[in-house]
Amino acid sequence: MEPQKLIQETLDTQIQSKKLEIPLLPQVASRLLALSNDPNADAEKLSALIHQDQSLAGQVLKIANSPAYLPRTPIVSLQQAVAWLGISLLTDLAFTVSIQQRVFHVKGYEADIKQLRQHSLASGVYGKEVARLKRRNVEGAFLCGLLHSIGKPIILRTLADLQRELHVTLKLDDVHYFLEDYHIVVGTMIADTWELPGMVRESIACYDRYSQAQNFPEAVMITHLASRLAATLFSPCDEDAPNVWDDPVLEDLNLYPDETTALLEKGAMVRETVDSMLV
Repeated sequence: MEPQKLIQETLDTQIQSKKLEIPLLPQVASRLLALSNDPNADAEKLSALIHQDQSLAGQVLKIANSPAYLPRTPIVSLQQAVAWLGISLLTDLAFTVSIQQRVFHVKGYEADIKQLRQHSLASGVYGKEVARLKRRNVEGAFLCGLLHSIGKPIILRTLADLQRELHVTLKLDDVHYFLEDYHIVVGTMIADTWELPGMVRESIACYDRYSQAQNFPEAVMITHLASRLAATLFSPCDEDAPNVWDDPVLEDLNLYPDETTALLEKGAMVRETVDSMLV
């Protein structure tokens, strides 16, 4: 049997029987998610939570000191980081680092993983910018953008494992086929396992066909646009970059041409922010 067909049959069986291995949401990330929805969250709680993982704390401080956030003086404590960046932004950074450390590592596919990380981070940042423009939930939009294609790194890890177990080798085109064809169904499985907020789950399930969104249509539209904007920055080549101006989501979100231009002009800022968050 051809490698592609053998892998596909095995992958289909794992998905249908719900035996696909889904990594657990890191404990700190889970508590950060709860903290982000806690109206009583404060700097002390956030700092104490991040300090539970010294590696995480070090990475967060490194990001806070990066040129993207322009600290006036070197930031040497999480309390300083909260004072400079604010609780919401620092929570986003800590959650992002925690997820990247656990999910975005697949030996043999480093180039693909880097591209997936860049795209997810850029989608999160652009999601915040679109939400800010529309006066919507900025933190929620970041999470939707960050996780909208979370199925892809999990599929990549599964493909790497299956190739070793079945002693076959997939062509790169076949790998990319699996990523595109399976990431939504796997992403929704992850959303259920991790008990992600409904807005994030629907963005994962419907971002590429946002007209099907039932409960959070505007959040899904924002995620769709954020993903498209991110693709203009990190497509493998210029020919693959989408033409955002042709996307009907602009009209559906009631964005004016000058607002779309302003979003596109944020490309340099988004790149700088993504570079600072790549850990």
